[in-house]
Amino acid sequence: MSMRDLIFAFVLCLLAGGTCTAAPHHSSEFIFPLEHWHNHGSCIVECPNGDLMVCWFHGSGERKEDDVVILGARKVKATGQWTKPFLMADTQGFPDTNCCMTIDPQGRLWLLWPTIQANTWESALMKYKTSTSYMQPKGPPKWDTMKVLHMKPGEDFKDKVRKATEAYLSTIEIPPEMAATVKLYVEHNYRQADDKLTRRLGWFTRAHPYILDGKTMLVGLYSDGFSFSLVALTDDWGETWRFSDPIVGGGNIQPSFARKADGTLVTYMRDNGAPPQRVLVSESKDGGMSWSTVYDHPELPNPGSGLEVANLDDGDWVCIYNDSEEGRHRLAVSLSSDQGATWPITRHLEFDESEKGSFHYPSIIQAADGTLHATYSCFVPTAEGKRKSIKYATFNKDWISQAQGER
Repeated sequence: MSMRDLIFAFVLCLLAGGTCTAAPHHSSEFIFPLEHWHNHGSCIVECPNGDLMVCWFHGSGERKEDDVVILGARKVKATGQWTKPFLMADTQGFPDTNCCMTIDPQGRLWLLWPTIQANTWESALMKYKTSTSYMQPKGPPKWDTMKVLHMKPGEDFKDKVRKATEAYLSTIEIPPEMAATVKLYVEHNYRQADDKLTRRLGWFTRAHPYILDGKTMLVGLYSDGFSFSLVALTDDWGETWRFSDPIVGGGNIQPSFARKADGTLVTYMRDNGAPPQRVLVSESKDGGMSWSTVYDHPELPNPGSGLEVANLDDGDWVCIYNDSEEGRHRLAVSLSSDQGATWPITRHLEFDESEKGSFHYPSIIQAADGTLHATYSCFVPTAEGKRKSIKYATFNKDWISQAQGER
């Protein structure tokens, strides 16, 4: 629908005395052209001036390649155009990966990411930068601070891991052929939890941090070594940190957060465990310090891929995810009007019937004007091999709600 048609429809609505709603809309574009470089793990924020900022990691691979850096780009509101990618973080000679961002109540931009010390996920060291000068039309933010997020789970971490593991195992039925594997996994985690260095390294980010009541920032973290999650919390914007109890399940990683009307925090997590794979869920009633036993969401499949859940301004929730237990060739957005209990409305941002493309690791926000903005990794097979970019999409709730009969 053209702008002229939108204005005409709005005027007709007013003349008829009706209640006008936004027309459904959706558009998408590559932030930069497809290329052979590995571009993955994006995160998007809206700046106070209405610009959009996106970060992702870029290089010849992931943790095993020492040329991996964090890049960014800005969609300038005044022009509607994306800038050329610029450097956000580079630890020379080490891979920098899995970045995320947020803007705090003081208007500061935060970039959080792990630097991989020894080319294994288990050697990840969390870092973060903050900036008060990031809305210039060209170039990267000017960073005010950079710090290491030193992970220090309590001395009782092993006991908490054991307690949470036993609680989770009591809720599931383990097939006899998997019993030995599960036993080895559990014993491995207990040994790791008892080792001071192991429990302090290897944690890293994926999804947006969550700002609770404008006072506390929750950073969702996970470990590929443990294959479970926890939360880092700061009440003084990075001066000090405290750490939640471990969120232990069957391979629950990459936590994303939403909040119920009664204040309960909910985390949705990627299923990195054995099939059947579903989005994994846990809840906290004490501001993110302790978490309920992890369970499978009955309506949300997951193929072992990142996702995000978020609160919308009108009380609904949105989830962006690969809605399949196998493959990343479908990328969906779903709406829930009952705080995540059910997800009856789903529409696809991408649906590749050939199953050869990969559209994954999405990030989503609702802008100040109510519009939804998402970015995600786009891996496309070509005659020259797989080519990769970060794709951007903007749409509204009405476009999702028109899902009947649509992909």
